[in-house]
Amino acid sequence: MNVYFACSLTGGRADESVYAVIVDHLLARGIEVPTAHLARPEVMALERVVDPQEVYQRDVDWIERCDALIAEVSTPSHGVGYELAFALSLTKPVLACYREGASVSKMITGNSQETLRILTYSNTTTLLEEIDTFLATVPN
Repeated sequence: MNVYFACSLTGGRADESVYAVIVDHLLARGIEVPTAHLARPEVMALERVVDPQEVYQRDVDWIERCDALIAEVSTPSHGVGYELAFALSLTKPVLACYREGASVSKMITGNSQETLRILTYSNTTTLLEEIDTFLATVPN
């Protein structure tokens, strides 16, 4: 299985530790995560040197090839919103998860598309259990 993981970069990295927990969990399950580097502290330095057109084309290609997209949306991010919408336009299964109490765009929480699942979590144990439940529904 191939899962595209989306998270905030330029919008803020306050949830970086949660990003790492999610990605490490996916990798431990043997899931391919082409965006695993986004959960790492050094990502900002790595991405800074990549041309914007390269990032766009690389990420679009990864989304087109993924079986599902998991987005941590607690921290607002234009890029994550775009990636989420692009995946939904391809009818990819999408899980948008956010920390309880976070303010999330109603464009996400109000979306009733069949391939979108929205999850509010209060701790990473519950989050990982819900991710596993979501992944069990993903055809690959």
